[in-house]
Amino acid sequence: MWAKHDRGSDGWLPLWRHMEDSAAVAGRLWDEWLPLSVRRLIAGVLPGGQGDGRRLVVWLAAVHDIGKATPAFACQVEQLAQVMRGWGLEMRSRQAMGADRRLAPHGLAGQVLLAEWLEERYGWPGRRTGQFTVVVGGHHGVPPEHGQIQELERHPHLLRSHGPSGVVWEGVQEELLDACAGEFGVAERLAAWRAVKLPQPVQVLLSSLVIVCDWIASNPDLFPYFPEDVPRSGAERVAAAWRGLDLPGPWRAVEPAGDVQQLFASRFDLPPGARVRPVQEAVVELAREMDGPGLMVIEAPMGEGKTEAALAAAEVLAARSGAGGVFFALPTMATGNAMFPRLLDWLDRLPARGQAGYSVLLAHSKAALNDRFADLMRSSRPLAAVDVDGVGEREWRPASRDRVAGAELVAHAWLRGRKKAMLSSFVAGTVDQLLFAGLRSRHLALRHLAVAGKVVVIDEAHAYDTYMSVYLDRVLSWLGAYRVPVVVLSATLPAGRRRELVRAYAGKPTTGEAAAAFEAVARAGDYPLLTAVTPGGVPLLRRPAASARAADVVVERLDDDVQVLADRLEQELTAGGCALVVRNTVRRVLETAAVLRERFGQENVTVAHSCFIDVDRVAKDAALLERFGPPGRAERPKTAHIVVASQVAEQSLDVDFDLLVSDLAPVDLLLQRMGRLHRHLRGGREQIDRPERLRRPRCLVTGVDWSAGVPAPVRGSLAVYGAYALLRSAAALLAHLDGGPQRPVRLPADISPLVQRAYADTPDGPAGWAQALEDARARYEEHRADQAERAATFRLDTAARPGLPLFGWVAAGVGDADDTRQGRAQVRDSRESLEVVVVQRRADGTLATVPWLAPDRQGRPRAGLPLPTDQVPTPFAARTAASCGLRLPIQFSYADVMDRAIDELEELCLHAWQVKDSHWLAGQLILPLDEDCRARLAGFILRYSPSDGLEVTREEG
Repeated sequence: MWAKHDRGSDGWLPLWRHMEDSAAVAGRLWDEWLPLSVRRLIAGVLPGGQGDGRRLVVWLAAVHDIGKATPAFACQVEQLAQVMRGWGLEMRSRQAMGADRRLAPHGLAGQVLLAEWLEERYGWPGRRTGQFTVVVGGHHGVPPEHGQIQELERHPHLLRSHGPSGVVWEGVQEELLDACAGEFGVAERLAAWRAVKLPQPVQVLLSSLVIVCDWIASNPDLFPYFPEDVPRSGAERVAAAWRGLDLPGPWRAVEPAGDVQQLFASRFDLPPGARVRPVQEAVVELAREMDGPGLMVIEAPMGEGKTEAALAAAEVLAARSGAGGVFFALPTMATGNAMFPRLLDWLDRLPARGQAGYSVLLAHSKAALNDRFADLMRSSRPLAAVDVDGVGEREWRPASRDRVAGAELVAHAWLRGRKKAMLSSFVAGTVDQLLFAGLRSRHLALRHLAVAGKVVVIDEAHAYDTYMSVYLDRVLSWLGAYRVPVVVLSATLPAGRRRELVRAYAGKPTTGEAAAAFEAVARAGDYPLLTAVTPGGVPLLRRPAASARAADVVVERLDDDVQVLADRLEQELTAGGCALVVRNTVRRVLETAAVLRERFGQENVTVAHSCFIDVDRVAKDAALLERFGPPGRAERPKTAHIVVASQVAEQSLDVDFDLLVSDLAPVDLLLQRMGRLHRHLRGGREQIDRPERLRRPRCLVTGVDWSAGVPAPVRGSLAVYGAYALLRSAAALLAHLDGGPQRPVRLPADISPLVQRAYADTPDGPAGWAQALEDARARYEEHRADQAERAATFRLDTAARPGLPLFGWVAAGVGDADDTRQGRAQVRDSRESLEVVVVQRRADGTLATVPWLAPDRQGRPRAGLPLPTDQVPTPFAARTAASCGLRLPIQFSYADVMDRAIDELEELCLHAWQVKDSHWLAGQLILPLDEDCRARLAGFILRYSPSDGLEVTREEG
């Protein structure tokens, strides 16, 4: 009976060998890799606790491929099938079996065989078997549906041949199943398990573990096919494979002792004399008070140290729950890139406590272009089975007993690819990776395993619209079912959204007291505010004091005229200073920058927006930090300087300006922008190191026709945010706009009142605005309802009652879900975007990397590297070209324009690059710029410069 066959070498693997390999891997994973929290969840529903949990996992891994002991599978390799026929296992040829064979994929066949065996051998009722056997049926990523099961039951010849040979087939199947039950210690436990009702989250975890076991045991580099080059016993074979895999174990956090000040001083690079802020102290204390894994919402001002508070809480929560890692979910790739080094620095400061290494991951589609992550990937080694006596020293050395910090960090070779990578212990990435856990898709169980054993931190929770929130709330309900600790961060969270997040995690309140507590969550107007809840529990509220850091921001109207803006900036910056101008669209950024450069000079105006190639965007962010970052780390310009930016300035960058000019935006985002204003003390509380007229923070609000009876935002802002959010923002700010210096926005005191007012369900604004607000609200509610309805199409259901099998769990799903432009569009309500790799076409027709790139960290030139079209470019040139990826703006997201653009770009399909050895460039759309950095595409003219990024204009005529 065979399980694996290599057509190239004709090597093969007997089924019994693969069953033993898989079972052995399962035991190793349970003992050495699986986080304690996951083991507890599985063991907690079984009468024999941890012992039963391990036995169940090992047994299911052993029997997962029993469906290969069927004619429908065995007929696929004729020479092996012929040997089996010689032993009485008759079967038709693959051709003779025809299309019927597809009714019996070996996972489904195994599920049916295992169910029959449990019923006939152990007297299980049919209604009890599915919750266990679905693990076998779904081990290729999709649990079977009821219709598939019934169809296979109508074709028994696919499981056992007709005639006398059927008895032989049945005997072999039973012999294998009996052997597994005896060998792996479940024969005497099956009677007790018959009464068990497995919760669906446990079924998911069992399914995912069997998938992982199968993938590892199916790797011929670790488990060679027969005939083996080096004959080994079963134990030697497994030991060599496990040593070769060298999979880092989970984080085993120990709750930190001592006070919070000591904890923060040991984990973070605090400035000299810095003290822990009240919010940070309260977060750690609340984490220590919680009576089990739960959700904590941290609402505190920008720059208050929420990230550090979340990591400190994660350490406490992981120690108490048994979580084996952390996933830090952020809204964008840029914020993910900014968080990754902070996560690594924190990990370097964690006590190693004898652990050899942690697996880490930067989780987004362009992570391989991040230098820190690329370094970690280069440091990992390829997989190969290693004999126990065949090496001297492991690559990851255990820490010595007197070492207190610094386990080695690795991007493990096996933990790569879109389906396995999230299994790494420590992950920083886009929130899409979390939202995919709520999307019905293939191998969804692996995504659930990836988060079930971690502490999950969700940053910028206010940044997610209705469409994304539909997925986030469903994921939170599953995280609650898994007892996953979750920390949610926001500076500007509406109270209603706070209640939705807490209820999604905790579940529907079952008593009047609990319902009243959830209502109190929605009414709480305190700020800062901490909210905590456990699954099925009652929310707790904590109201820490704000830190002494405060700022009174004077808010003024400014006419939407670029010349008026230039005049005002000239007036404000007479003695120097740094101003930030935030526009809501890239077009307005570029138009504004062009005028300001005429007035202030090219060198005194910097542009920042999303339409830069990746490598330029990274360089832009670094340059902004070097000039406008925290005191002591940045060299501020000596003369007046203006940064004109889009929404990229709202988050991720710790930059500090003397003056802010902003287009009107939803009030939470406007407050985020104000967080870049006087972010740090410069010359003490009096800010004496700033120009005298800029020592009081001011925000000039523009992008609106303020002279109209109802404020009229500019067209671009309406397209981005909608009229209702902008009018509610203007209404909330009205008292401050009219009050002048006597009525500033007091940060942080006014943050929560402004946010709650702007997002309240009650009407707001002057009487003259009422009709405009009512009309805008109707359109807004219609849009929200449409978003919610569309998001629900592929959204995962909530966990059903215990004992109900996962049959059809991901039925009518989206297939594979991954971090591609198509994948992201499944969990974000955005048009599918078009991404290209930008290169330059020289006058002689050859291609090269763009000419302005600076050398890399090793000093190697990157500009103008040849990109031959008749062969694969060198790895360095190919990676350099790939780092010049660019997401084209919204003009190219409309179906007709996108189709035309793709057709034109595919005319430059370089076949020499579409090979396995060209992983950086294969499948990429190439956009060649001429020597003037221009291109024509789908009726548009594209101009690119490293200073201004991409500018798009429509071709005339």
